[in-house]
Amino acid sequence: ATMKTYLLLALRIITAIILLQTLRFKFFAHPDSVYIFTTVGLEPFGRIGIGFMELIAAFLLLIPRTVWLGAGLTMGILSGAILMHLTILGIEINGDGGSLFYLALFTFFSSTFILWMYRKEIPIIGNKF
Repeated sequence: ATMKTYLLLALRIITAIILLQTLRFKFFAHPDSVYIFTTVGLEPFGRIGIGFMELIAAFLLLIPRTVWLGAGLTMGILSGAILMHLTILGIEINGDGGSLFYLALFTFFSSTFILWMYRKEIPIIGNKF
């Protein structure tokens, strides 16, 4: 395996870990998570539903045949989070210094890069890239 292969694997694992480590806040109704989803009008079903989608995305990122799907799902989920920060929530949430927003940006761009690197594996259309 090449250095590129290892770096991509590391980025997939880091992205999956970020998705997984935020789940405890969503699934156990952490006050910040409840505040965020209440503010955007998606509490509690959006909080739990998005948590499940992030769980699925994390696993898809770790399975070689479904990396592209996990990356695409992550991009979709995080584009919604970024949009909510930029329109309703603001960059900073409850004095976090914008850390949730910047983590969302990192995760969005890492999944975008992963999807780009695995674009040829997308069924039907992948060979056109």
